[in-house]
Order: sequence, then structure tokens, then C-alpha cells
Amino acid sequence: MSNARIRQQAALDTEHPIVVQALTKKFGDFVAVDNVSFNVQAGEVFGWLGPNGAGKTTTIRILLGLLHPTSGSTHVLGLNSATQTKAMHAAVGYMSQLFTLYNDLTAAENIRFYGKVYGLSGRELRTRQSEILQMAGLEGRQNVLTSNLSGGWKQRLALGCAIVHRPKVVFLDEPTAGVDPISRRDFWTLIYDMTKEGVTVLVTTHYMDEAELCQRIGFISQGRLVAIDTPGRLKLTQMRGDVLEITTSNPDAAMRTLQAARQRDQMPLDEVALYGAQIHVVVPSAQSYRESIRTLLTAVGVDVRAIEWIAPTLEDVFISSVKAPGDQPL
Repeated sequence: MSNARIRQQAALDTEHPIVVQALTKKFGDFVAVDNVSFNVQAGEVFGWLGPNGAGKTTTIRILLGLLHPTSGSTHVLGLNSATQTKAMHAAVGYMSQLFTLYNDLTAAENIRFYGKVYGLSGRELRTRQSEILQMAGLEGRQNVLTSNLSGGWKQRLALGCAIVHRPKVVFLDEPTAGVDPISRRDFWTLIYDMTKEGVTVLVTTHYMDEAELCQRIGFISQGRLVAIDTPGRLKLTQMRGDVLEITTSNPDAAMRTLQAARQRDQMPLDEVALYGAQIHVVVPSAQSYRESIRTLLTAVGVDVRAIEWIAPTLEDVFISSVKAPGDQPL
């Protein structure tokens, strides 16, 4: 490799550790990822969100060099994922949505095993094991069999094993699936502790409260990138229609009525969803349809306590964005 090329890669490494360019992946006639391009900035927590089967995990597997693209390219730390895989693996960490640690080993033994896989030994490995145990809050639990750890502790240990070699980029594929809210919050504290040390994180999640914690988010649907920006700007720019929040003493009856009206095309309700005790309805115009909805519900005996025009949640924006990817300009 020429000196000019090395300097070019070093510059790319510093500014954008993850670069995806016109990426397409086909499995036969099925297009899993369709001409996707985006960059992730150094030290950023980037959320990669989409419905099941949207192409999230396929994108990550290509970035890791586990799959080769049909066309386009991906670079991690300036290295081509498809052709410089071994060099790239030495500087990245990966935590999959499936628990991959050994349940018949203790927490400390799992850390030592993965450390040796990444070439650590002797004093360096002992030091790193101590640091991982401290980071994950597992001091005093290092000799507990992994099978006996709770879900939250297992996730912390899995993250520790994924970063035992001090990677510059970490890929987290639904890392907190099935974990309780307190453990999820603690896990995200660990994520941001990593970014303070300059680590770049790409994370997938189905939890919108976690997505709000990302500095930028990309929405993928049917293999296509349909929106990318900060959570705040996505709420301002990507919502099609207005959100009405309905408070009623009988949300079940209200939901049935609104969904029936939607199915009959009686009213242009783009989305009807239950959010806690309230109902969110997406309409073309809040002012035009607020009283029509009140009249519809009142006519069937539903007590409407309030109908308020509210700012969209990130989940509202996500649903709006992924429903019709072809209609959304980037």
C-alpha cells in the first residue's frame, strides 16, 4: 500500500470510522440491502433502526466482513471490510443479539478466554480482566458461573468480552433485548463511558427510549435508508401528518372504533396506536380532524376527555418513516 493511500486511510479513520457507500446485498432475487450510504462520525453513538427483516443485521455482518456485498463497499477504520477483514477485526468489537459467552465458565474465565482469542496474555491480560470486571460492576462475581448470572449481568459481561482488546469501533446488535429497564439504563451508561474514550458505537435496538439516547439515527426499511439525522431533527422533518393524543375512559372501545373507521376509509387515519393510557392518531391535519374524531367516538358512547395536538414521539416518526420508504427523500 502506498504512503499516500495510508495517509488517506488514516484521515478517514479519524473523521469517519464507519463508511458505507452504495451498499447493496442480494440473496438470489431478494434485495436485503438496497443502495445504502451513510457515515458514522468518530466517537458517535449511531442508532441503526428498522423493522424485523429490514436489513439491519445484514448491514452489520457486511461491515464486519462476515458477508460480502453484491455491490458497493463498506470501510471500518479506513479498512475495506471485504478485503482487509483480518486487520479490521483486530480493532473492532461485536456483540450479537444472541448470547455467545460460555455458560460453563466463570465471568473471569470468559474474559480470559476472549482476551487470549484477541492475542492478550500475561500482565496485559490480567490488567484488562481487572478493568473489565470493574467496568461491568462484576467485582466479587468474577468466580460465579456465567449461567448463574442474571440477564443484566450477562449483558455487561458480554460487552466486556467484546471490548477486551480495546477496539476503536464497537457494533452492538440488539444488545439489551429481553433485559429489564434498569439493566438497560445501566448498559447505556457503559456505552457512553466507552465513547468518552473515543470509541465509536453502532447499535441496533427496538426500544425507542434507547434510540433517543443515540446522537444520530438511521431508519432502514425494506433494505432502504429512509431517514438519517439526530432524534430531535427527525421529529421536526420526517413526520408525515400531525399526531393527536386522545384521552378516554374506554381506550379499548375507542381503538376499535378508530380502527374500524380506518379500515372503511371513513377517515384518513394514517396510524392508530395505544401509548400507555392514551391513543395516538396520525391525521393529515390536526385542526381539520380533531372535532371529527371527537364526534365519531362520542356517537358510539366513548367518553372523550381530551384530544390534544402533540409533538410526535420518535416512535411516531419511526412508524411514519418506515411505512412508505419510497416517498421519503433523504
